[in-house]
Amino acid sequence: MAENEESTFTVIVAAAANLGIAAAKAVAGVISGSSAMLSEAAHSVADTVTEVMLLTALKRSAKPVDEDHPMGYARERYVWALLASVATFVGGAVFSVYDGIHTLVHGEELGDPLISYIVLAVAFVLEGLSLRTAVRQVQGEAERADASFGRYLRRTPDTTVKAVVMEDSAALAGLMLAAGGLLGVEITGDSVWDGVASILIGLLLVYVAWVLGRSNTELLVGRPLPKPMREAIRAEILSVPHVVGVVELTTLIQGPDEFLIAAKVDFRDVSSAGQVEWACEEAEQQIRERFPAVRRVYLDPTPGVGRR
Repeated sequence: MAENEESTFTVIVAAAANLGIAAAKAVAGVISGSSAMLSEAAHSVADTVTEVMLLTALKRSAKPVDEDHPMGYARERYVWALLASVATFVGGAVFSVYDGIHTLVHGEELGDPLISYIVLAVAFVLEGLSLRTAVRQVQGEAERADASFGRYLRRTPDTTVKAVVMEDSAALAGLMLAAGGLLGVEITGDSVWDGVASILIGLLLVYVAWVLGRSNTELLVGRPLPKPMREAIRAEILSVPHVVGVVELTTLIQGPDEFLIAAKVDFRDVSSAGQVEWACEEAEQQIRERFPAVRRVYLDPTPGVGRR
């Protein structure tokens, strides 16, 4: 399965799970009167909206190059993913914190919590299945990149699957917080536990929104390839006959599977124009063979520092 198709499947699974969960949580929250359950409903609604935006990002970023967009649409993925992180903050975090504070200040009358426990249990199973799908994708991509799971998740340019992993993980943590709040109210008879749980759910969503927002902002501004990849690309260029040095190397991540390489290359002074042209083509071919995600390679013949 192609990486973009795999990401699409992962997001669709998460969206389908969250849509049903949101409705069930909302009903349970109204029946039980639990602010933590209503916060969890807002959490799931925000996650569903987020995943719709991520699907939009996947679709629009796959559009082919055209005359008005010679570099393609790959980075549009990060625009929509950034908006998705804002939706997580506004739709989930703000509501959860507000509802929690309201409960702490005014209190609440809780009804039968049984339905809430049932919904939380079912939601935990569904969120777990969605998270498993996302984790499997990340593990596969991490193995192909020869990186650990944690490091790959932190640095992956595929922020759509990163968003699903983080949101599903936060969802599982939020479900446990909501259950803890309900249990605390049952044991003590004090609604403060439910309010605190709601606020903690909101703060958890603030963290998720901040991490995803920062990741997408870095990629929109322009993030280079990891240092080991840059060194490998430099080595590939230097291995080509007639090349004596790489004066400057610039790399740019345009999308999860779309990288740009630009380099100022010092060639032997005695090399002919034909040899320089051949060397540029050879270097590009070697780079593309080693890193298939490299879509564009621009090499600029430049005299070395000591020969300018």
